[in-house]
Amino acid sequence: MSYQVLARKYRPALFSEVVGQEHVLKALKNSIEHNRLHQAYIFSGTRGVGKTTIARVFAKCLNCLNGDMPQVEPCNICTVCEEIKVGRHLEFIELDAASRTGVDDMRDLLESTQYKPTNARYKIYLIDEVHMLSASSFNALLKTLEEPPSYVMFLMATTMIKKVPKTVLSRCLQLNLKAIPQAQIKQHIGSLLDLESISYDDESISLIADSAQGSIRDGLTLLDQAIAHGNGSLTADQVKALLGTIDQSYIIELVREIAAGNGDGAYNAFYKITELNVEYEQVLRILISVFHQIVLHQEFNNNDSEPIQNLAQSMEPQIIQLHYEIALNALSKFHVHPNPKEAFELCILRMLAFHPAEVDSASKQEKKNFKINSSSKVQPKITKPVTEAQNRSLSTNIEISDKQPVLMDQQADIDLSNLDLQSWNKMFESLELSMFIKQVFSEFEFKHYVDQVVTLKKSDDLISPTENLKSEFRDAVSKYIGTKISLEIESGEVVESPAAAEKQKIQSRLDEDKLELLENPTVKDIIDSFDGKIIDKSIKKVSP
Repeated sequence: MSYQVLARKYRPALFSEVVGQEHVLKALKNSIEHNRLHQAYIFSGTRGVGKTTIARVFAKCLNCLNGDMPQVEPCNICTVCEEIKVGRHLEFIELDAASRTGVDDMRDLLESTQYKPTNARYKIYLIDEVHMLSASSFNALLKTLEEPPSYVMFLMATTMIKKVPKTVLSRCLQLNLKAIPQAQIKQHIGSLLDLESISYDDESISLIADSAQGSIRDGLTLLDQAIAHGNGSLTADQVKALLGTIDQSYIIELVREIAAGNGDGAYNAFYKITELNVEYEQVLRILISVFHQIVLHQEFNNNDSEPIQNLAQSMEPQIIQLHYEIALNALSKFHVHPNPKEAFELCILRMLAFHPAEVDSASKQEKKNFKINSSSKVQPKITKPVTEAQNRSLSTNIEISDKQPVLMDQQADIDLSNLDLQSWNKMFESLELSMFIKQVFSEFEFKHYVDQVVTLKKSDDLISPTENLKSEFRDAVSKYIGTKISLEIESGEVVESPAAAEKQKIQSRLDEDKLELLENPTVKDIIDSFDGKIIDKSIKKVSP
């Protein structure tokens, strides 16, 4: 095999070639310079951040023949450096703990520690994935690890430091490697592509660096795939097709329609995304990232993208936080859903369902029109723009309705010293709340009011309200009661929330109207003659 993958071809041979991990490299260099070497080192961190690579370079520094003492940087020329590089040095024993977990393997390893090195300063044992060793192997290692011969040194690497016994950790110098920042991965990928004389654009390597998630090896593996997919060159469109991602503009359009409560527009934006045959989990991650960018711009004004700036100005912070929580909750359950496309669809529908109720019924109808059917094509809906006069009238009506005073006789009917569920539901209708806050808290059931603390109960499937939402609701209750209260929200089965009580009230009124109709001789005769029935939705109470 003549081709060598990039992760192996450009594996660092010197400390200066290692990407990131300056804090670890500084500790190792200082220990060599001041001759304060520990008998055992353990390198921990996620995959592909340089644990084994740094351990090998450190081993070359300790045994390099270019001088009488260990070197801060190996020469990479002497026989020891060359043999360690290719894995043939007799005094550098590399053990894969995942394949040799038994205590017998550990005994064989420890027996060799009694023999001094013949052509090196130290006999170095590198144990990779050390957390895979059995409990007996760890116990067998403890004594030698604590008091090894002066010429023996242990280097260990693990991705799961929590699985290593504390008795082992206490005998080692622990060095934690960090995830590599995206900017450093991007710069490293760009430099390698220049060495390979491969053409690329800035967006393509940004996508790969972002998908690497802090791992240099993952980034280089994706780079190999992208080069093969692009036939020797990198373009943003080809990398997006490989990774299953899409341009952020599609998500911006989707967020804009969701923010407007436009069901038809949201479906049209979603339909454009489905035509690209994307990975829906990746699209959901981009959606979360867009909400994150909007929130940051609202707080710090730090985004240069005009679409992000426009969304930040038009969307309420509370709504963004709610949509962010919905998307994050959908992502956490994405892997258990049988159909990724349906999981993404339900996430959009939930955002539309939890959007604040609009004053006009047209927007409600648009939300209902969001019907997910990838096989059908939808014609974009053209809506008539609202005139400035209508907008002023609409704003005036909302302002008046929100500022209606609480009637004293309604408050007098409620005994605040013995507030119960029925009294709470009655009081809830009189609270000065915005439509969105009222919609959220109407789903919560009153539990008790003790020592100026109101305790509510919510269903497990409902998202907990943000601190801003709770603060606004708490202020409204405090204003109604006349004293400052605290608010606690617990999870449990909700039976009679204000929303459920209102629904039951409407149903009772409907049953009464239906019974009144059935007592009408004419209606009764028609039903008996044609074996008919009364449809509930058809009953409309006509005002006298």
